[in-house]
Amino acid sequence: MEYTVKLLSKALLAPINLLLVSLLLSAYAVANPSHQSPNVIIIFADDMGYGDIGAYGHPTIRSPNLDQMAAEGIKWTNFYAASSVCTPSRAGLLTGRLPVRSGMAHDQIRVLFPTSTGGLPTTEITIAKALKEKDYRTALVGKWHLGHLPGFQPLDHGFDEYFGIPYSNDHDLKKELSYIQTITHAKDGDFNVPLMQNRSIIERPANQNTITKRYTQEAVSFIKKNSNQPFFLYLAHSMPHVPLFASDQFRGSSDRGLYGDVIEEIDWSVGQVLSTLSEQGISENTLVVFTSDNGPWLIMGAHGGSAGLLKSGKGTSYEGGMREPAIFWWPEKIKPAVAHNTASTLDLFPTIMSIAGIDMPSDRSYDGYDLSPTMFEQKSNERKNIFYYHGDKIFAVRQGDWKVHFKTVANIYTKEQKILTHTPPQVFNLLVDPSERFDVGAVNPAIIASAAKLIEQHQLSVKPVENQLIKITALPTIK
Repeated sequence: MEYTVKLLSKALLAPINLLLVSLLLSAYAVANPSHQSPNVIIIFADDMGYGDIGAYGHPTIRSPNLDQMAAEGIKWTNFYAASSVCTPSRAGLLTGRLPVRSGMAHDQIRVLFPTSTGGLPTTEITIAKALKEKDYRTALVGKWHLGHLPGFQPLDHGFDEYFGIPYSNDHDLKKELSYIQTITHAKDGDFNVPLMQNRSIIERPANQNTITKRYTQEAVSFIKKNSNQPFFLYLAHSMPHVPLFASDQFRGSSDRGLYGDVIEEIDWSVGQVLSTLSEQGISENTLVVFTSDNGPWLIMGAHGGSAGLLKSGKGTSYEGGMREPAIFWWPEKIKPAVAHNTASTLDLFPTIMSIAGIDMPSDRSYDGYDLSPTMFEQKSNERKNIFYYHGDKIFAVRQGDWKVHFKTVANIYTKEQKILTHTPPQVFNLLVDPSERFDVGAVNPAIIASAAKLIEQHQLSVKPVENQLIKITALPTIK
């Protein structure tokens, strides 16, 4: 009889015990957010060059927060954007697929404009959309540039929240103004770019003097609101793309002039994000990645950045167009290191899926590799090749240390711009010649043949899709 009573008591108490255990586990998870799925923050600069911060050799721009990130995390020396211009670069980062696969690349119309009617198709799976499988909260703060019309906006692509501008900060120039004359003497209000919150315009023109500060405030607020659940924050600064603006706190503070002011304010913003993670006790459960969408816009003179020792800049297939500063920071998970491995923004999608415990979609081709072996074990990753697309055409390819240029563009963004076909192709050993000064193609025919075969094989995997960039009512007139 006593034994029966004990069994009955246990049976009756079991639901209560389960409830108590569940409540205790929930309380533990709230008090110990490190047991959640890892948070992910991508901080993306616009038109920042390889040589624009202290950790990558700039002699006068002060970037203490980025320098600290580099000292405490992984600093990559061979890290590439998916493209040398804005729109396709952002498409590649968010989808892990070369932009030609989603129709977000064209060799004549290279980015989206306010008169564009296309955008990133909703059939594409972004990092934000994929992370919803694990109930991540997702936010985009900053520049989107993947379609401003309904159906192409951030909330259509897996983001729960959006605060920022829909395209580049130099668009919507007032008709009576000249672009070239205005860009280096820009005043607040010269560009009628809208500031959006979710699907609504809340300010037009956006006050670009305070926009970096307001992006930062929104990012910090999002982190605090979601510190007890997994989140993905994509903080995409709209500068140092021209026109350049800085808040009162930073304007006139840098030895490098206005461009330096802008970079130093972005560095301050990075510091605010890292400090917030520390204050919320979630630094050790958060991967933070900093990089840029493409190289510096060199024709802008002192209002453009520097690619350091790399050749050329934005819009080109030279190293200065696509090789970017890149820092991965994750306290207690990532050991300080300098990674010479070749990597790309295309690798962020599979890497984030890996650390979040999500299987890669099997119904489409991907162009990225999981960087976890380098991040956690300092092993070499799988990436061996980089394709340098100019729109939807391949101009160059990197295989290991060797780069082969089949075509290049000369005098980019000028009336004298022209496409050059190289016969024989130019060959550079990037290990010993990152500045692409010494063409050794004449004595390396096997390298050229191998590169040509690699491109041929790659192109077999690229299926025709509807091009989104040619959907446009009118091209902007630059006076």
